Amino acid sequence: MFNTSRHVALDVETTGLSPRSGHRIIEIGAVVIDEGYLTSEFSSLIRIDRKIPRQAQCIHGISDEILAGEQEAEEVLPQLYDFLGGSVIIAHNARFDMAFLRQEFKRIALKFSNEAVCTLKMSKKMYPGLPNYRLDTVYRHLFGEVGQDINRHRALDDARMAARIWMEMVKR
Repeated sequence: MFNTSRHVALDVETTGLSPRSGHRIIEIGAVVIDEGYLTSEFSSLIRIDRKIPRQAQCIHGISDEILAGEQEAEEVLPQLYDFLGGSVIIAHNARFDMAFLRQEFKRIALKFSNEAVCTLKMSKKMYPGLPNYRLDTVYRHLFGEVGQDINRHRALDDARMAARIWMEMVKR
């Protein structure tokens, strides 16, 4: 049965793997799960003051040109903060996403203390023996093929996938 509290499935795309090394969030996608329904979404690209490494561009396809006209973190993050409220965050590899969120919110002096649930950890416990536990692998295990309309490694679509995975896992 679904928890009746509000949860937010979230995903970030970044310039690299470590916020401690100065890597930054360049895209955020978030989906509200309220009593078992996806009710609203938040999505934004974020312009940063440095070049996106080619290696990162190859993963998510976000280039410096794509970010050129977008808002900066100081404009986007307060909106995300309000959207999240006190919700529990759902993320696939929550440790990664939460580390980046903490760093970005700290940078703009917003206190961030939301709890997080990790669908990666949950899927390892619930579905032993999968070939790996990447988001798309777990999604395929639960729902069949990932649709052609889903852009993998883009924040909003990955957040939607994590939301569906979590909703399915809490049913069991």
